[in-house]
Amino acid sequence: MLLLLDFSKVQFSFQQYLVLRLKALIKNKPITISLFAGAYGLDLGLEKAGFQTVSLVEIEPDATKTISLNRPHLSPCAIPRDICEVSAKTLLEEGGQIFGLDRPLRADEVDLVTGGPPCQPFSTAGKRGSVGDPRGSLFMDFIRIVDEIKPRFFIMENVKGLLSAPIRHRPHDRRGLGCAQLEPDEMPGAALQVILAEMKRIGYEVVYDLLNTADYGVPQARERVIFIGYKGDDSVTLPLPTHSQKGTGKKTKWLTLREGLKDLVDSGPEFTHYSESRLKYLRLLTAGQNWRDLPSELKQEAMGGAYKSEGGKVGFYRRLAWDKPSPTVTTSPHQKATDMCHPDELRPLSVRECARIQTFPDDWVFYGSTASKYRQIGNAVPVLLAEAIGKYLCQAIKGDRVQGREIIKQLSLFN
Repeated sequence: MLLLLDFSKVQFSFQQYLVLRLKALIKNKPITISLFAGAYGLDLGLEKAGFQTVSLVEIEPDATKTISLNRPHLSPCAIPRDICEVSAKTLLEEGGQIFGLDRPLRADEVDLVTGGPPCQPFSTAGKRGSVGDPRGSLFMDFIRIVDEIKPRFFIMENVKGLLSAPIRHRPHDRRGLGCAQLEPDEMPGAALQVILAEMKRIGYEVVYDLLNTADYGVPQARERVIFIGYKGDDSVTLPLPTHSQKGTGKKTKWLTLREGLKDLVDSGPEFTHYSESRLKYLRLLTAGQNWRDLPSELKQEAMGGAYKSEGGKVGFYRRLAWDKPSPTVTTSPHQKATDMCHPDELRPLSVRECARIQTFPDDWVFYGSTASKYRQIGNAVPVLLAEAIGKYLCQAIKGDRVQGREIIKQLSLFN
């Protein structure tokens, strides 16, 4: 029988088709809501693991534009907005719209909430001062939304410095013999204790550890603290490493910069140019060298006031090595103290090279100025690390038994 349709009576728009197609794609996929989404690195990795992001919060205009360009269906919520002014109710309403429902998402339909509250106060790069009480920071908005939505799991990412950060910093010349004993909020790890206490207060068991991204197939030795919160009978740790420095046992050897950039097509590299005063010294160095390899008579001249300062200073006038993983991709790879000069060329790594090292796909579009693109990439969670965490949690959500990383750090602070 030949079926004839009167298309003039079919009220079906292309937008509706896309919604229905999206519903089919996300059927049976765990649902996640992203806070402090940045350039979408964490969320992209979770997507690759099987999750579906249905709403997000990000305040930086260029980052939200990056998300819209790559994930148009998230454009309604990929707008610059302050998390302090966003409610869980709004996020659930947006999630329902993205999901194609005629109602908001229910809180019990959200499997995961993720986020990396701004970490600069805890960073070990640069001057280390008072971080302030986390209970007065954006971290509490992360806690607020997790508490209101009550997902099955949450992921929080932060920098290594968080593990040892005090709430209030006492100058070194006021410590030690003859000085008053450190107050509790001046002790190393005081900020971490507050963070763990807040997570426990809202009803979550928490595991956390310092992970090196190179252990998960990222061509970069980047250390980050990952927290996973869980409720009820769930019991999780963190994913097992797939790589190691020497490739022992069943693990693959860490990927090098050369392997990470293999086959990258970057014919017109986008980068920030060095000044001639920097090039004067970089011209004298080869792959794997830094300021310590300059001629003796030029070292102090090149370093200026930093010459007599403390610390390793390995990032000054640094040319990257081809046969090692990249150091941490920073938000400004051309800065004097965190130099990421190309091993062979007289320029910092390009935007596309930094994105590749952070394991973004080559077709991921970054919006904004060169400086903005560097900043978005440097602040992102490497996609492959996020994917490893996501695969582990997906198996836990499905009820599969999965072996995880042995965790040393848990809530022992409260025992």
